[in-house]
Amino acid sequence: MLAVSAARFRRGGWPALTWAVRLTAAAVAAYLVAQLLFPSTQPLLAPLTALLVVQVTPVSLLASGLDRVLSVVAGVSVAAMLSTAVELTWWSLAIVIAVSILTGQALRLGANLIEVPISAMLVLGVGSLAAESAAWQRLSETLVGATVGVVSNLLLPPSVRAQDAGESIAGMATDLAGLLERAGDQVASASENGADLADAAVGWLDEARRLNHEIPNVGTTLLRAEESRRLNLRAAGTADPSPGLRHGMEALEHSAVAVRSMFRSLLDAYSAAAEHDSTVGPEVESAVAMSVHEFAAGLRAFGRLVRADAQHGRSPAPDTEPLREALDGLREARARITELVLVDDDPIHSELNFALLATIKRLLTELDVDERIRRRGSARTSALQRIRQRRQVRSRGQ
Repeated sequence: MLAVSAARFRRGGWPALTWAVRLTAAAVAAYLVAQLLFPSTQPLLAPLTALLVVQVTPVSLLASGLDRVLSVVAGVSVAAMLSTAVELTWWSLAIVIAVSILTGQALRLGANLIEVPISAMLVLGVGSLAAESAAWQRLSETLVGATVGVVSNLLLPPSVRAQDAGESIAGMATDLAGLLERAGDQVASASENGADLADAAVGWLDEARRLNHEIPNVGTTLLRAEESRRLNLRAAGTADPSPGLRHGMEALEHSAVAVRSMFRSLLDAYSAAAEHDSTVGPEVESAVAMSVHEFAAGLRAFGRLVRADAQHGRSPAPDTEPLREALDGLREARARITELVLVDDDPIHSELNFALLATIKRLLTELDVDERIRRRGSARTSALQRIRQRRQVRSRGQ
C-alpha cells in the first residue's frame, strides 16, 4: 500500500507543483495590479477572484471568469438598489439574501451563485452613503482578478491532460489484470490441492464490482483531458489522442463488465459444487486458470498501448505486437475450452466453460488492435475534413 501511494505521489508531483505555481503567480499578479489601481486599499478581493477563476482547462476558466463577474455585478446591483431605501436590519438582510439567491438562480450561475448574496451583504454593510463607492470598488477588484486570471492562463497555459487520462485508463487495466492474475493463481493452486474456492470467488466478485465502480472516475479524467485541449495554446499543432483514449475507456468498461459476469458464474459454479459435495475437477480448473491468466495478459497489454498512445499521439498506435500476442493467447484459450465443451456435458462444467467463452469473445472484440487503429484513423480523417471545410469557407469569404 505504501509503495502504491508513493508511486501515485511521484506521478502527480510535477503537475501538482506546476498547478501551485500557476495559482500563486496569478494571485500575486492580481494583487499587484489592483494595488496600483487602488493604492490606498488592501485589494484582497482581486487575488481571491484570480484564485477562483483560474481553472484546470482554458474553457472552464472562461466560463468561471464570466460567471464570477456576473455574480458580483448581480449582488452589487441588488445591494445598491436596496441600500438607498433601507438600513441594515435582520429583515432587510433577509430580503437582500433571498433576492440575491433568486437572482443567481435565474441567471443560472451554478457554483458561483453564493457570490451574489456575499457581494450584496458586503456592499449593504457599509451603509447607504458609502454603498456606491464600495460597490464600484468590489466590482473593479473582481474585474481585475478575473482579467489577470485569464491573462495568466494565456501566458502560462495549463498542460494538456491526455497523459493523465492515459495513466488512468492504464491503471484501471492494470488493476483488473492484477485481480485476474490473483484469481488464476488461486485456481491453479486449488487444482493441485483440491481446495474449495467458493469463499475466494466471493472476494473476486466483490473486487470486480469495486473496479467497475471506479470506471466513472476514469471517464471524468478523460473528459478533463478532452477539455484541456480546447482553446489551449499547448495543444496547437499536436496530434489529438482523444479518439484513442475514448476507445480505450469504452473497451475497458465493456471488458470490466464481462469479467465481473465471469466471476459471477465462477461463484455460482463453485457454490453449486460445494452444495453437492463435489469439485469442479482439475482439468476444468486448469482451463479456468490458464484462460484467466490470458485475460490478464490481454488487459495489461491493452493498458500499456493506451498509455503509449496518450504519450505519443501517433497513428498507427506504437508497439502493437504485445497486444497482438496476447490476443493470440486468447484465441488459443478459446480453442481449448471449445474442446472441453464438446467432450464434457456436466452442467457445472458447462456453465464455467460458456462463461469463459463469452468473456473471451467480449475481450477479443473490445481489445482488437485493427479496430482500434481503424477508429483512430476515422477520427483523424474527420478532423482533417473539418479543417479543409473551414479553409474552403474562408477562401469563399475572401
